[in-house]
Amino acid sequence: MTKLEQYEAFLGDKVAFEKSYGFQVNPLELHSVLKPHQRDVVAWALAGGRRAIFARFGLGKSVMQLEVLRQILRREGGRALIVAPLGVRGEFIRDGRELLGVEVRFVRHTADVNPDWSGIYVTNYESVRDGKLDVDLFRAVSLDEASVLRSFGSKTYQGFLGLFDAVPYRFVATATPSPNRYKELIHYAGFLGIMDTGQALTRFFQRDSTSAGNLTLYPHKEREFWLWLNTWACFLQRPSDLGYSDEGYDLPPLVKHWEEVAVDLGSEQMDRDGQGVLVRGAKMSMVDAAREKRETIAARVARVMEILETIHDEQFVLWCDLNDEQAMLERELARVGFSVSSVHGSLSDEEAERRLDEWRAGRTKALIGKPVMLGQGMNLQQAHVAIFAGVTFKFNDTIQAVHRIHRYGQTEKCHVYLIHADTEGEVKDTLQTKWDEHERLAETMSDVIRQYGLDAGAIQAELTRSMGVHRAEAAGEDWLIAHNDCVPETMAMEENSVDLIVTSIPFSNHYEYTPSYNDFGHTDNNAHFWAQMDFLTPELHRILKPGRIYACHVKDRILFGNVTGAGVPTVSPFHAEALFHGMRHGFDYMGMITVTTDVVRENNQTYRLGYTEMRKDGSKMGVGSPEYILLFHKPQTDRSKGYADDRIVKGVEDYSLARWQIDAAADWRSSGDRVLTVDELAQLKPEERSRLFTEQSLHTVYDFDAHVALGQDLQARRALPSTFKSLDPGSWHPFVWSDVNRMLTLNGEQARRNLEFHICPLQFDIVDRLIERYSNRGDLVFDPFGGLGTVPLRARKLGRRGRAVELNPTSFRDAVNYQREMDRSGHTPTLFDMLELEGAA
Repeated sequence: MTKLEQYEAFLGDKVAFEKSYGFQVNPLELHSVLKPHQRDVVAWALAGGRRAIFARFGLGKSVMQLEVLRQILRREGGRALIVAPLGVRGEFIRDGRELLGVEVRFVRHTADVNPDWSGIYVTNYESVRDGKLDVDLFRAVSLDEASVLRSFGSKTYQGFLGLFDAVPYRFVATATPSPNRYKELIHYAGFLGIMDTGQALTRFFQRDSTSAGNLTLYPHKEREFWLWLNTWACFLQRPSDLGYSDEGYDLPPLVKHWEEVAVDLGSEQMDRDGQGVLVRGAKMSMVDAAREKRETIAARVARVMEILETIHDEQFVLWCDLNDEQAMLERELARVGFSVSSVHGSLSDEEAERRLDEWRAGRTKALIGKPVMLGQGMNLQQAHVAIFAGVTFKFNDTIQAVHRIHRYGQTEKCHVYLIHADTEGEVKDTLQTKWDEHERLAETMSDVIRQYGLDAGAIQAELTRSMGVHRAEAAGEDWLIAHNDCVPETMAMEENSVDLIVTSIPFSNHYEYTPSYNDFGHTDNNAHFWAQMDFLTPELHRILKPGRIYACHVKDRILFGNVTGAGVPTVSPFHAEALFHGMRHGFDYMGMITVTTDVVRENNQTYRLGYTEMRKDGSKMGVGSPEYILLFHKPQTDRSKGYADDRIVKGVEDYSLARWQIDAAADWRSSGDRVLTVDELAQLKPEERSRLFTEQSLHTVYDFDAHVALGQDLQARRALPSTFKSLDPGSWHPFVWSDVNRMLTLNGEQARRNLEFHICPLQFDIVDRLIERYSNRGDLVFDPFGGLGTVPLRARKLGRRGRAVELNPTSFRDAVNYQREMDRSGHTPTLFDMLELEGAA
């Protein structure tokens, strides 16, 4: 294969989303008790070997897990383990015995595992979390209702999932994986070995540069994200999603009763500034909500008792969150003669199971418990009334508890009463909003499975993103910008044709710049990124003249402890990898320029250098992460001489001793000035944008087409006002006044647009100093990752020629516009122009 064919094959390998670790089985060979939709899901899970079964309540999630594990042990032997919430073990033991005819044994400790018995065991999450049970004893594991891990805290949650790395067959099963809890879904993918958690975050989510924890799904990747989920997770809402009849799976109506209780609104609280709070019930924090819950127990329990007066000869479930609530409910129910099974954390597992069995047998009327204990995985559908003595912000706990009674198999209309104080309006509204969003996203997942079924190949075909680029170029007398993948573009350039290379390479997979597989940011990890660079760097070496410089801008990457498992933020030495990568491809290493950065701003992005955390434990404190310019030298033809084939010559008159002393230093400072993106112009307040455009127009030959194009760009970003002329050119005629700002009395709030791609243009002064130091006037300066065209633009301003390649079509268009503005001897708006406007304001 040619080098280009090898590169195209490399890109083709990026498409491989679907990963399988299992074996094929004929669905007809599965246990006869399984229903058609259950057979399909079990066969699909076995073929994948590591899969998530997200089946709605009552679709047979438990029996599907048992059959998956039974088939694995039939084929491979060994032991299998189900990890389930407290109180659920009985469901698996009964279903195994009564439906599949297999024994399921409950264990708490490693010593409970019989070395002579190969079969299916069940344990609780606490036993695994606390290290009581060695999970390496098992060949297959299924986590039932894994969402309960959230209650353990995020660190325990993430650490727990890593305990099973040595188990070859892994499964997750839950009825309510909240589709809008993206991190939970991503952690499941990490547990299953489908995709590294950090890689998934980078691939699908955009980061907030001012807040490390604020992640939102890229708008242009939403569908790709849902499709990717369906390559390893089955979101099954009803049998008809897989083409089967829904007969027997008709859910009865669910009636939600929001019961508001009036309480005294007066308050004795103090706010954080020491001011008294006059009226309770304003915007609540989690702490405020917990306090309000404690202060309104009596009123809410009283409403429970009022509701129970209307329920005759029926069993019901009472849900509570506080021990005091549970104790008060027990007392009040006993007072009126209701028989009670109350399950709480202080009971032994055996006593909790006994009380549950007592209620299941119909010997008690009321079952009382907390959603965190009894709300996961249990079938309580012999009741069709559930009363929540209070509401919380925890939607997952609520929805799970509701569906203990409202599930397939339930024949009665279900009534759910949710009691809240009138001071808890915000809690109720938040819960309702999450409920609505959950139902909407669940239907989105159903749409996907109805369209593609369980065919991962069909999904992967849909996931195949754009491959290759329809090349385009724009050029002038001393510049050329190409819209292309930089690898084939550089391959087509002449050998020894470039005098200087100045570029900022992508920082591995830290950002993706386009939805194309050609994008260097669309890689799995650092090693995968450098594998793609292995196609580019030899070409950069080939096109650079002997003895000349390749200046490479890089920055180290911060790795978060909850992703790496290190517990503290660490640093990926990306600049060092770039250094050795360049040397491996034949460049001489000439040194490194350090560009200092703002440590306060960095901490806002990563939370790793916090003053408060440093005082708690200074051992976790690193240092600020600067930027670096790595200087690579292509060997000159004659190694016996230390000069380039085509020397870079400077005279005393245009290059002073003082300038040399500053340039020769290993650390540089930057003014930060750079070109503005159209997106940044769109973020300016309308009056500021108008002033900037008017000032620019006074220095530029008027171009009608460019004027229209800029207005259209802003209109596409919904940043062009419809009530006034936003882009008004300045007048050169002294009798025409164009500096009267009619916006001063108007509200100038800008329409903001979420950036889809990370674009960070290089600072002018850094680029200028590199160009002046390492090239002669008239030389060709090249940037393979052109972005907005900063390098060719500055090269031209300094009397050189410029050339660049850019894959992102929007950035390519903006880069060309900047070059054409310069052709017209114009003044392109820069960051400093914007800052000057803000200063003047």
